[in-house]
Amino acid sequence: MLAYREGVRLDQRRIEELYQRMGDVGAEDVVCRALEEIAVRMSYANKLHKRGDLAEMRKCLRSLAKIADQIGMIALSEVARDVCTCIDQNDAVAMAATLSRLARTGDGSLTAIWDLQEFMI
Repeated sequence: MLAYREGVRLDQRRIEELYQRMGDVGAEDVVCRALEEIAVRMSYANKLHKRGDLAEMRKCLRSLAKIADQIGMIALSEVARDVCTCIDQNDAVAMAATLSRLARTGDGSLTAIWDLQEFMI
């Protein structure tokens, strides 16, 4: 069985800017809410995929990408946009593969941002 690992790319500068602009408490609140929204949207995107509701799935993934961008989750944002491209191209096989990649990237990104956030405080 193949073991897939996805690279995680974070823009640490975005997190640092949040902490400088909002202070520790404000930035931590923003990041925590963003992480919660990302997790919810990743789960919802999978449910929408299973239902075959690609239009709503695309909306969900575009908003996930925007949230990920705001807190510097570059790789996660890019993969979410890649899934949207697969939807636009009506490529079911690529969409399924890229959605799996989104899950792996999301897991790694969530862990990395938590680790980075602990370092910032």
